[in-house]
Amino acid sequence: MNRIDKAMTFYMTTLGCKVNQHESQLMAQQLRALGMEQQTASAGADVIVINSCSVTSTADQKTRQMLHRLRRENPEAVICVSGCVPQACPDKVATLGDADIIIGNANREVLPGHILRFLEQRAPIVDIVPHTEKSGLDGGIVDFGERSRAYIKIEDGCNRFCAYCIIPYARGRVRSRAVEDIRKESQALSDAGYREAVLVGINLSAYGQDCGRSLADAVKAVASVEGIERIRLGSVEPDLLTPELLECLAEEKKFCPQFHMSIQSGCDATLERMRRKYDTADYTRLVETIRARFDNPSITTDIMVGFPGETDDEFAASLAYFEQVGFARAHCFIYSRREGTVAAQMPDQVRPEIQNARAAQLRDAAEAAADSFLQSQMGTIASVLAERQREDGMWEGYSCNYTPVRFYGNVERGQIVDVRLTGIRDGACIGEVIY
Repeated sequence: MNRIDKAMTFYMTTLGCKVNQHESQLMAQQLRALGMEQQTASAGADVIVINSCSVTSTADQKTRQMLHRLRRENPEAVICVSGCVPQACPDKVATLGDADIIIGNANREVLPGHILRFLEQRAPIVDIVPHTEKSGLDGGIVDFGERSRAYIKIEDGCNRFCAYCIIPYARGRVRSRAVEDIRKESQALSDAGYREAVLVGINLSAYGQDCGRSLADAVKAVASVEGIERIRLGSVEPDLLTPELLECLAEEKKFCPQFHMSIQSGCDATLERMRRKYDTADYTRLVETIRARFDNPSITTDIMVGFPGETDDEFAASLAYFEQVGFARAHCFIYSRREGTVAAQMPDQVRPEIQNARAAQLRDAAEAAADSFLQSQMGTIASVLAERQREDGMWEGYSCNYTPVRFYGNVERGQIVDVRLTGIRDGACIGEVIY
């Protein structure tokens, strides 16, 4: 690849999930290889890259608002839009008129070449191609900046077509990375000093469906690498966590017992309209199995309010179920009508004022659940990854079950230490290092 012939800077901003964040790291690495220097603010950047999210209409709108603002503030910059918005709606790229370069998420590797081409020709570039069997499975990141944990993307695509979701159109069908590629990347990350690896994917628990493998195979590949001490998973689908898979995960000593399993609703009637693949009884059995099989696990979730047709009784059932489970944390969000999905055409769309009121109740319940979970950790000894040191000298990090922990101690960034949890402050546990 050619390099630029003068010093140039770029700014990268990312909307959406951990997979998008991982892909932004890949693009940033490519631009640094081009000879560009990354900066942490957009002001004065020669090139600006917006890696977009299209999971909801609100996410779409945020991408467009950010694009307009960054163009207004940086009229001379080369602005690129990548990711799910162009990929999901290639027929609407005209609405991204402030961008100089538009690409999807199936061909991110073309970005450096397109930047060079634009600098020479100063003509807009739109390059959106369909997904292939291997698109989006590139890896090779060995520098996650200031982060102490590394992310390994092992899967892309989704076959589920939930009623509210555009992602199968933006990401294509399930595609899995080869186990040996995962192991090699894990080795490179270990050599670079990372001790914790997080496996991520668009439908992570579907890993291997296209190649006769399972998520357990990917976990074992990472666990086989000396130097990687902890492995955790990104978001997983509840119905794909089979007893066999859980048994394999429980046997792996490096596996961190944190399960982020999106419930989306605690009401069976709503789940059926959403076209989810489970009901609350299935979810309850899964939670019980996890708590019986793993030592001090945490269950975190995503849950939606205001889905079309959600009545007061359905919301009350969802809220009651949420409180019953005892989640460690929850991301509570309002249904956003997304053009191109089944739900967008459903009758009985819930009014915004009702959605907002329900969201406030659910977030209060989520805050209470998080406080209760932190209380349950008092007196335990947690294995904590020291991630950052605050100005007051206190270290911050996360335990195996992703409890936020703060402590004083003579440790180094990236070190894993045992901490006895003795208190709670500002949404985190406070503890003392055990030397």
